Amino acid sequence: MAALTARRVKAFVVKRVGKRYFEHGGDGRSQPQIAARVLLWAHLIGYLLRECSYHAMEALARGPARRNAGLSRSFGDDALAYFTERLDPDPTRQALVSVLRQTKRNKAFDNCRFIGLAIDGTGTNRSKKNRCGMCRPRYNARHQVCGYSHHLSLITVVGTGLSLPFDVEPYGPGDSEYSASRRLLERAVHALGSRFADYVVVDGEYATAPFLHTACALGLHPVARLKNNLPGLLAAATGRFSALAPTSIHQIDGDRVELWDIDDFDPWQELRWPTVRVLRYRQHRPDGSVCEAYWFTNWSMRKVGSVSLYRMAKSRWEVENQAFNDSKSRYGLEHAAHHHPQSLLANALLIVLAIVLERLFRLRYLKRGSHRPRPAIALLRILRLSLGHCPHSDTG
Repeated sequence: MAALTARRVKAFVVKRVGKRYFEHGGDGRSQPQIAARVLLWAHLIGYLLRECSYHAMEALARGPARRNAGLSRSFGDDALAYFTERLDPDPTRQALVSVLRQTKRNKAFDNCRFIGLAIDGTGTNRSKKNRCGMCRPRYNARHQVCGYSHHLSLITVVGTGLSLPFDVEPYGPGDSEYSASRRLLERAVHALGSRFADYVVVDGEYATAPFLHTACALGLHPVARLKNNLPGLLAAATGRFSALAPTSIHQIDGDRVELWDIDDFDPWQELRWPTVRVLRYRQHRPDGSVCEAYWFTNWSMRKVGSVSLYRMAKSRWEVENQAFNDSKSRYGLEHAAHHHPQSLLANALLIVLAIVLERLFRLRYLKRGSHRPRPAIALLRILRLSLGHCPHSDTG
């Protein structure tokens, strides 16, 4: 079996993304001295090795491990900054969409009945000073400005056993998470196609008639958290469920789950749905803790059972755990490699692309057979060790 090296990962990446992307990739430089394919791969291998700063990528390109990392020449951190300031984000977004479509064609999602999308917002790139027009103030408990940060919405494929984030949308000046997420959802579904996913799962902040209508118009079934921002529907659901025994009780992933499920609630005035289906679950964990929540959707009980709807609701946590947590704590989304609006967007998209390619390489390409897939940290250690490997040529 071939050795697991950074060069082997590069061959996999080029095959999945395509040579055309690496040849140009949205490069906006007028007279480039360093090929776009070199700088694009420098970003990807840097993020795969969890070296998120441009100084670390420069050290990799100038050090003895450059060839083993698949880099054909050296460069400085200023070359990376200049490159990303002028990098068009659309080709990277198209590359991510192409990878997801190919993944679906290769039957990576065939083990699940429904494919979902989860969308949410987060803050990144904190700084003490206002560095650019995209910086948004952060406030302390006394409503005093204590710093600045950038904010973006992220969308990811969920509910399939293979969480794949694939696009981000930054908040513009005077913008909000709600508006950015709505733009992101529309762009993502138009790019993937209306038949790619079945539902979109969101938190209670998105439980508004305009957002729900947008999701339905895009061919998705909304699955939204029911909170106090819809007091009428929440009061009606609480009142009815409190007087009823659970509709069903199940053992799901080691937890005892009680489900209440009714599909004839009246919509509020702005919502153009005939009826609203509300699911209440009470999850009893082995440690004795209990988690309870209300969710609602327009999906009929004839097409989607209570357990399936429960799993869709729980899949919302994938955007927190598998997207935000991984991208910030492991791949450097929290770090501003170069504080420039275009550069920050380009880096965020390249981080997302690196995460998708790493998961497909580790969980699909390497897992062919009955063996268990390698954990992410194991692959990282192997790749780092491969950088110091010096192949001996046969001189005999």
